[in-house]
Amino acid sequence: MGKKNKAWVLPRHKRVTRLLDFLLRPFITRRYGLSVEEFPAEGGPYLILYNHQTGFDQFFVGLVLRGEAIYYVASEDIFSLGLASRLIKYLVNPIPIKKQSADIRAVLNCMKVAREGGNIAIAPEGNRTFSGRTGHFNHAIAALAKKLGMPIAFLRIEGGYGVQPRWSDVVRRGHMRAFVSRVLSVEEYREMTDEELCELIGRELYVDESAPTGEEYFHKRSAERLERLLYVCPECGLSEFRSHADTVRCLRCSLEVRYTKKKELVAKTGKIPFNSIGGWYDYQESFINSLDTASLTDAPIYTDRVLLSRVIPYKRKIKIRRHAECRLFGNRIEIDTGRAETLTLDFDTISVVTVLGKNKINIYAQDKVYQLKGAPEFCAVKYMHLFYRYKNTVKETENGTFLGI
Repeated sequence: MGKKNKAWVLPRHKRVTRLLDFLLRPFITRRYGLSVEEFPAEGGPYLILYNHQTGFDQFFVGLVLRGEAIYYVASEDIFSLGLASRLIKYLVNPIPIKKQSADIRAVLNCMKVAREGGNIAIAPEGNRTFSGRTGHFNHAIAALAKKLGMPIAFLRIEGGYGVQPRWSDVVRRGHMRAFVSRVLSVEEYREMTDEELCELIGRELYVDESAPTGEEYFHKRSAERLERLLYVCPECGLSEFRSHADTVRCLRCSLEVRYTKKKELVAKTGKIPFNSIGGWYDYQESFINSLDTASLTDAPIYTDRVLLSRVIPYKRKIKIRRHAECRLFGNRIEIDTGRAETLTLDFDTISVVTVLGKNKINIYAQDKVYQLKGAPEFCAVKYMHLFYRYKNTVKETENGTFLGI
């Protein structure tokens, strides 16, 4: 007889969830200024779709559905941490997925959890917002929802970009809110087309916190680590930045910009044609989408020092070299591994470049996965943007302006 399939949904997951709620609820609500509107989860299990703002979003979701075991679809990166990954799997058993790629294994695992009566939580964006706006999501989420056949709870997180934007290490004093905005029954969405369901998902989860508002978010180091996001200067083009306290400055010209407690950008020296991080992000994307990458292949555009690792998906990471010199060109990435041959990753052979966390990159090159982790000020976004600009140029797709997030 064949070995019986092991259950995914186990009683201990609910016990762990309740313990974490008891231990963490006071800390989280105070630390993040979070108002939680609890959702009575009768009528479930649910497919929970939420927008992705902070590194703590999964805890916010858990506080809204108090005491309910929730199986989160999570980046494969957390499954390559050895003992830590095994502990996470034992305690809450998240569902692994490869970012920005079709992952049949993740779909099958979701279907297994649904059959066993577990709640499933997915951030359709698959990536925390850098701009402050709910980002692009894979429209395959509509087909997945229909396969699962679960009522959909739309959970909105608001204020997260003000309290702790993705590029920052510090938590500001401010206010956040987490709540279920709508529940969509299976009967309601069964007759919808995938396009109609996607439109509804996008509308329910869309949050725009990219512009200054009346809300205030205070920290004396509010601008620190903005260089993780910014690499295009409105005065001198492709550049590098450094930040201190509430100010970020261009290293190639005299531009200095202050980031205020109202999320407003104010030029201290020079001029900027926008007043928000969202505006700067749009400017940066527009600049890259007008770039001729074919003219940037002779000399490196950027050179960084990184920790280079090989990722064995769902198992471990193998460190190849610390402080490896990494050179970004318009059509490739070259990395000095300390061996006779340089590791050359041509964009033509790469399927996906994705940013993890604040300053890591996973590169899917044929049958291998490489990870680059830079210093605290490392800008991972530029690697992803330039890769997708190259791909869009080569494919010559209509409206090919998507740059990875």
